[in-house]
Amino acid sequence: MEISDKLLCLFSADVSDDGDRYVVEVPKREIDTGAVEPGETYRVALIASEVETASETDEENVPSEPQPPVEGGEIRYVEIEDIGKQGDGIARVERGYVIIVPGADVGERVKVEVTEVKSNFAVGEIIEEDL
Repeated sequence: MEISDKLLCLFSADVSDDGDRYVVEVPKREIDTGAVEPGETYRVALIASEVETASETDEENVPSEPQPPVEGGEIRYVEIEDIGKQGDGIARVERGYVIIVPGADVGERVKVEVTEVKSNFAVGEIIEEDL
């Protein structure tokens, strides 16, 4: 299955019957992380779940926090939206996740290689400037 780079969040939810409509609830953590904004319209893809229910062991392996949307060594094209307190460029990707880009200025579009990944931010090194 191919998953779009535009994916904002991924979670499991039940479809509930609400009289004349059906409802899929978005977990609060998706709002808290900035992946989804209340009142906005989103495209939703539904994927059928397995018939078997997850065992307790599987549930223990599910991380409680969303995982970073980038990996070390990954190449990304980003736009610098802000400058941090230490003068580094700040770019935001999926779910508002921050990539710190030393040497970049606001408004620049740069190609970066992700060199360090933390739970709430990553660091990217500029490979190519002004795209």
